[in-house]
Amino acid sequence: MKHQELTEKAIALLKQMIATESLSKDEDDVAEVVARFFVENEVEVHQYKNNLWAQNVHFDPAKETILLNSHIDTVKPNKDWTLDPFNPIVKEGKLYGLGSNDAGGCLVSLIATFLYFYKKENLPFNLVICASAEEEISGRDGIADVWDQLPNIDFAIVGEPTLMQMAVAEKGLMVLDCVAHGESGHAARNEGVNALYKAIEDIEWFRTFHFPKTSSTLGPIKMSVTCIEAGTQHNVVPSECKYVVDVRTTDAYSNLETLEIIKKYVKSTVTPRSTRLNPSGAPMNHPVIKAGLQLQKETYGSPTLSDQALMPIPSLKMGPGDSARSHTANEFIFVDEIVKGIEGYIKVLEGASIIYNNE
Repeated sequence: MKHQELTEKAIALLKQMIATESLSKDEDDVAEVVARFFVENEVEVHQYKNNLWAQNVHFDPAKETILLNSHIDTVKPNKDWTLDPFNPIVKEGKLYGLGSNDAGGCLVSLIATFLYFYKKENLPFNLVICASAEEEISGRDGIADVWDQLPNIDFAIVGEPTLMQMAVAEKGLMVLDCVAHGESGHAARNEGVNALYKAIEDIEWFRTFHFPKTSSTLGPIKMSVTCIEAGTQHNVVPSECKYVVDVRTTDAYSNLETLEIIKKYVKSTVTPRSTRLNPSGAPMNHPVIKAGLQLQKETYGSPTLSDQALMPIPSLKMGPGDSARSHTANEFIFVDEIVKGIEGYIKVLEGASIIYNNE
């Protein structure tokens, strides 16, 4: 299938997706749109809940498998939209609509790329495409739930808007609910142990502590105290102070290792809401990364989360569009970005194919 035909199919699919409301946990209709597209293009598609996937015709279990993944869900349109977020319109080279940039443009570009390679013989790797649900909320019915339904995956290209540069690492996330404990007493007398003061000591630790290891791509772990709650009335020394810490982890430590270090130093009770959103990355000597470098693509570490956090394999984040446009009013993607996105994905995989064959 020629690039021009792939581009036309991708843009038509994206317009259909924009016109179909697809908020997280409510992706039934858009999943049907994407499934129908696969069927119309004679691709055998599988579905688990609202996750869809397919594999190349000449799939060989003896070869490594590369996953092409992006998501079908969107956030809610914010109040500042002046256009209809569900009406795909093209104006001055821009395709407007909710989810056009994050991450519809990436998904349709990856699907077009998959179609390009779908029937090719003698690929040195397998390809699996997965359009997953609930990415915007890191939901449990998304990529993590469908993972065991997929063939064994060795490496993933995750489609998120990066201007087609390579995010070779991504920060993880832990949200910590912390409680400092004291003893209540009358504020007018020298009574009690002020839990607020004890919390301040720990908060200062969160503000100033530097972990011994620093990621070469993501830099230091970032910890931010974002909420605090203590006391019932002005004349009672609080016996408890609750606060929340946002921890952006790096590939220098796993989430569990980071948590153990925190618990070692602070006196407060520390309870993570989840440890499942781990930092991720890809080795620089992987054929896909090497192919991207040969195409003079920049590499960097990303501070924002994607479905990479839920994948237990090396992964790369790369896609058309600009992350700065995500979740904004009157969201758009340049039509030319989709054209270049398809061409870029194909060139990277063709380059990786040569490297695989030479290794």
